[in-house]
Amino acid sequence: MIVSASRRTDIPAFYSEWFFKRLEEGFVMVRNPFNFHQVTKVPLTKNWVEGFVFWTKNPARMMKKLYLLEEYPYYFLFTLNPYDKAIERNVPDKDLVIKIFQNLSKTIGRERVIWRYDPIILTPKFDIKYHVDSFKWLTSHLADFTEKCIISFITFYPKVEKNLRKIGAHPVSREEKIEVASKFYEIAKENGIKIEVCAEEEDLSPFGVFPAKCVDKSLIERISGKKLQVKKDKNQRKFCGCDESVDIGTYDTCLHGCIYCYANSSREAIRKNVKNFDINSPLLCSHLVEGDIVREKIRA
Repeated sequence: MIVSASRRTDIPAFYSEWFFKRLEEGFVMVRNPFNFHQVTKVPLTKNWVEGFVFWTKNPARMMKKLYLLEEYPYYFLFTLNPYDKAIERNVPDKDLVIKIFQNLSKTIGRERVIWRYDPIILTPKFDIKYHVDSFKWLTSHLADFTEKCIISFITFYPKVEKNLRKIGAHPVSREEKIEVASKFYEIAKENGIKIEVCAEEEDLSPFGVFPAKCVDKSLIERISGKKLQVKKDKNQRKFCGCDESVDIGTYDTCLHGCIYCYANSSREAIRKNVKNFDINSPLLCSHLVEGDIVREKIRA
């Protein structure tokens, strides 16, 4: 089984010590986000985990202990966007994040650090020209440190729509997607980077941008040298190309403060959950309570 850590929160940035504690103990527990008392015990032993996929905007805290992952295949999905503090409130300054990206790549190899430029938000300030210029600038710093960039266009989820409207954002049109994709493709091609798009209904392949697999068994196979019997993940969005994984994160626990985040419902919910963080608990920002039903994850 591939372990995703995590679509729901930034474990490398905020909970890496907890993660390594779980690795040491050989298991982690995860609450069903739709059924509080349903808990899954996920083994983290070497013979069970076929690979880790880490999602992050800042893995600096985790990098000091990557040696603990030497016997596991893994890679990072590293989001690096061009937004200011009004959009990504607690993300470090871009110059610092670029250096962290470069250092991670030097440590584990450029094939294992996938750049995510995600999501693309269009506003009067962050217009297409802004994104093209920003993508070109970021590419000039990252081209030698990654093989691929995955882009996506903003989705107006109900929980984030109000915040997005406040900054003048609008749903990205077909014509805008094509313009952005085609221009990004040319920049990426000039710099030797492959570009893909995440969970996108619009067919952008005529413009050089093909559907992405963020959780990608073929990359795990390349890293490990072993074939995986992993199927496409049926539990993701309709146009998601990801392979099957088990996510060990918890919603409403990420502290980056990005206004577009679908994984956080409110600051109050985050504060409430983070208050429960315990490095010794097998659950992230939670503890087992009366009424919980724990079942062990079975390999698919």
